[in-house]
Amino acid sequence: MTAARQFLAIDLGAESGRVMLGQLRDKKLLLQEVARFPNEPVKMLGTLSWDLPRLYREIQLGIALGGKKAGGKVDGIGVDSWGVDFGLLDRAGDLLQNPVHYRDPRTEGVMEEVFRRIPREKIFSETGIQFLALNTIYQLAALKKRCPEIFQAAGKLLFMADWIHYLLTGRAAAELTLSSTSQLLSAERRAWSAPIVEALGIPMEILPPLVEPGTLLGKLRDESGGAAFRDAPAVIAPASHDTASAIAAVPAVSAGKSGAWGYLSSGTWSLLGVELGCPRITSQAMERNFTNEGGVAGTTRLLRNINGLWLVQECRQRWAKEGEDLDYGKLTALAEGAGSGRSFILPGSPAFFAPKDMPEAIREFCRRTGQVVPRSKGEVVRTALESLALTYRLVAEEAGEVSGQKIERLHVVGGGSQNLLLNQLTANALGIPVLAGPVEATAMGNILVQAKAIGEVGSIAELREIVRGSTQILEFAPRCGAEWEEKYAAYRKVIAHEGEK
Repeated sequence: MTAARQFLAIDLGAESGRVMLGQLRDKKLLLQEVARFPNEPVKMLGTLSWDLPRLYREIQLGIALGGKKAGGKVDGIGVDSWGVDFGLLDRAGDLLQNPVHYRDPRTEGVMEEVFRRIPREKIFSETGIQFLALNTIYQLAALKKRCPEIFQAAGKLLFMADWIHYLLTGRAAAELTLSSTSQLLSAERRAWSAPIVEALGIPMEILPPLVEPGTLLGKLRDESGGAAFRDAPAVIAPASHDTASAIAAVPAVSAGKSGAWGYLSSGTWSLLGVELGCPRITSQAMERNFTNEGGVAGTTRLLRNINGLWLVQECRQRWAKEGEDLDYGKLTALAEGAGSGRSFILPGSPAFFAPKDMPEAIREFCRRTGQVVPRSKGEVVRTALESLALTYRLVAEEAGEVSGQKIERLHVVGGGSQNLLLNQLTANALGIPVLAGPVEATAMGNILVQAKAIGEVGSIAELREIVRGSTQILEFAPRCGAEWEEKYAAYRKVIAHEGEK
């Protein structure tokens, strides 16, 4: 038996962060969570921001714990995070302000202002990125409108995982998969888009050098937890966008063996699409609002962002405030007991982006669209889950049209893959097999890209083979085909109703 290679993955999500220890031996990956901590935004002076200093402190503690668990020896440390949000360094290398949360309302109405300066078609032809008000391009435009002098003091712009890499090593670099979510990158050239950046009036020099997944960034500094190790470990940029790491770890085999496959990274957001060898920057892709984000090994993640289990998370938060703290297992059981749903919402509607009361927002949508209003908690959650499943069908069909490859099986990875009811509803809605797992796809992808960087993994195909051999995959076969065709027809009527408004 060969000696294990050990890696730490720092995985930052919109609800929580954690530090994972991965041990790779004989093509098997064993994961262990060594630290978990909440990641909650803070509202200060009317702005919703991330608490970066506290987040960094939690990471320092997690790295120290990971060093102890690993016996003082790891081969690499890498960070992944959500995309679009950023912080600014001044020219001395200090933080100018805490990064602002993507759900802060400062970008309301900004997209239209940007389109007056840069035509929508020009932005898409350059970047290939889906139009979302939370994208970095609109956050920057909002910041410039509100505080133009900040760019005179700015030295570098860093996205969230890049920020942590900078704090760990002192090196300011922009990992490509993370940067690709910003709508500031040329999708075809995999380089910053000067026409877009200059049209915004943003100095090009604040954008750091781009690096590919698997780039060695430097050694871990003592202040960041390096004292917990016998030798300072290498900090390696994985696929630093959490979805890019998760898709790297999709346990798929080549399309020729069992049909074309799609992926669904399921969590607060649902990201559904296909992996391609190059971007699809077409009018059809733009009209269908698909995005071309960077992937590992030069691939493109053609996908659409969908407001995912955020719907259920916010229902749970609301009910907890009202005195009934139900875990996700209990909520899913209530939804299962509620029986087949009779009403549908559109998860991407602005009504569900940041409502004060998610259950009431769901009820009001059904009321306004002339549908049966769900009353009980189980009915509300069932409405949300069935609507997600039907939205997945719509997006999967459109992904097939845009990419030219029909999805014949769907891999669900991430925390949402544990929701057995949603997995079955998704199989029913799409009428194809759904394969669920791994839950820890992001951490696995992070660690195995690090392992590839030091020569322990030879290719992405080998990486995925390791994932298949290291985790349990559950398969869900479609059921009740005729019933779900009727549901899909009713769901499309809701879309038509909203389109006529």
